Amino acid sequence: MGLFAALQLAFEYLIFGITIAVVISYVTLAIFSAFYLRQYIHKNSFVDYSAILASPFVPSISILAPAYNEGKSIIENVRALLSLYYSDFEVVVINDGSKDDTLDKLIKVYDLELVDFFFEYKIPTQDVRGIYKSRNNSFSKLLVIDKNNGGKADSLNAGINVSRGKLFVAIDVDSIIESDALLKMVKPYLEETKKQVIATGGVIRVVNDCVVEAGQVSQIIVPRRFLPRIQVLEYTRSFLMGRMAWAQLDGLLLISGALGLFDKEIVIACGGYLSKTVGEDMEIVVRMRRYMAERNRPYRVAYVPDPLCWTEVPDTPKILGRQRNRWTRGMIDTLNIHRKIFFNPKYKSFGMLGYPYWFFMEWLIYLIEFAGLLYFAGVILFGNPNWHFFFTMFGLIYSFAVSLSIWSILFEELTYHKYERRRDVLYLVLTAFFEPIFYHPMVLFWTLRGNIDYLAGNRKWGEMIRRGFGTMRTFLKSF
Repeated sequence: MGLFAALQLAFEYLIFGITIAVVISYVTLAIFSAFYLRQYIHKNSFVDYSAILASPFVPSISILAPAYNEGKSIIENVRALLSLYYSDFEVVVINDGSKDDTLDKLIKVYDLELVDFFFEYKIPTQDVRGIYKSRNNSFSKLLVIDKNNGGKADSLNAGINVSRGKLFVAIDVDSIIESDALLKMVKPYLEETKKQVIATGGVIRVVNDCVVEAGQVSQIIVPRRFLPRIQVLEYTRSFLMGRMAWAQLDGLLLISGALGLFDKEIVIACGGYLSKTVGEDMEIVVRMRRYMAERNRPYRVAYVPDPLCWTEVPDTPKILGRQRNRWTRGMIDTLNIHRKIFFNPKYKSFGMLGYPYWFFMEWLIYLIEFAGLLYFAGVILFGNPNWHFFFTMFGLIYSFAVSLSIWSILFEELTYHKYERRRDVLYLVLTAFFEPIFYHPMVLFWTLRGNIDYLAGNRKWGEMIRRGFGTMRTFLKSF
C-alpha cells in the first residue's frame, strides 16, 4: 500500500469515528431528554399554578424588552406582555434609538408622557434620553426607556438599571410570550432549597404563519415557507432534545435571547451584559456560572420544557444567513473569552461536559466537515475515490439526520401536541427528508462565513428585517 493510499484510509477511519461519536452523543442526549421530559410532565401535571399567582411571596419580575425598529409588531407585543398572568411584574420597553415609528406608536397607543425618574447607572450604558409612563392607570405596569443606540446588550443593561424587580426576564420584543410563562419560569426559584437558581430558560417556538390576535397566538400552523418550516424542526430538536438533557446534566451554557429569567443581583455583580460581543445571551449565562463556581456558591441553571414563547424567524436566505453568522461569531467569542473553563474540573459538569460539547459539537465539527468535503473533492480530482465509503457514510448520516428530526416531531406529538392538524405534522415529516440535502449545506456555508468574519474582526449585529404579525395573518389567508 502506497503512502497516499494509507493516508486516505486513515482519514476515512477518522471521519467514520467522528461520525459515530456524533451519532452516539445525539442519541444519548435524546434518551436523557425523553426520560427527564416524561418525568417533568408527570410531576407538573399536579401543579396548581394559581397558587403561585395568589402567593404573596413570589419575587417581583421586570420584563425587559429591547426594541430597535420594531414598529410593525411593537403594539401587539406590548399588549401581550401587559396581559401576562403574574401578581407582581412590570414591562420595561427599551427603545434603542429606533429610526422608525416604534416610539411614536408606543406614545400614541399607550398615552405615554415623559416623567422624572431617578435611577442609578449600576452598569454603564449609552445615555438615556427619557423615560415614559402612561397617563392611563390601565397601563401602570408599563415603562418605556428611550436611549441612544447601543445594541441589545446595552439596552438590557439600561433596563436592568431602571427596573425594580428582583428577577428580570430578557426577551426579544418580536416574540410572543404565553400568558402563564412567568408562573412556570419562576417555579424553580420557589421550589429549590439547596441551591440558588440564577437563571431559567424555556422552549421557543416559531410563530411564522400562525394567527396572532390580541397579542396571543390563537391558531398554531406550520409555516408554508420552506426556511421557517425547517427552523421549526431545528427549534424542536434543540429545545426538546438538547437543552432539556443539558439542564439535567448541569451543562447548560445557553438560554435563548428570546426568553430567559435571571437573578438581577447576580447579573449586576457580574457586570451586566457584555456589549462587545454579538452573543450576549450565551456569554452572560457562562459568566454567571463562572461567577458562582469561582466563589463556591451552590447554584442551578433551570430549564422549563413547556412551550413558553413564540418568535418570528427569518424567512429569506439573506436574513437567516446574517442571523446564523452572528450566532457563530457570538459562540466563538464566548468560547474564547471563557476558555479557562475547558476541561477544568473546578467547574464540574459545566467545564468537563458542557463547554467541551459546545467546543467540539457546535463549533469544531463544522470545520471538520468542511475539511472532509475539501479532502474528498481533492481525492476525486487527483486520486482514487472510495465511492463505497462515500455512499455508506452519506447513507448513514442522511438516515440518522432524518431519524433525529422525526424523533423530535414524535417528542412534540407525545408531549405538548401543539400542531393539531395532521397535514401540519405531515409537512414537518416531509421537510425532515429535504433538510439534510438542501438546508444543511446552507448552514455549513453560513457557519464558515461566521468563522471567517470573526477572524476578520467583524462585531456587527446585522439588520434583521421582519414581516410583523399583521403580515402573517394576511399571508395565511391567501392559502
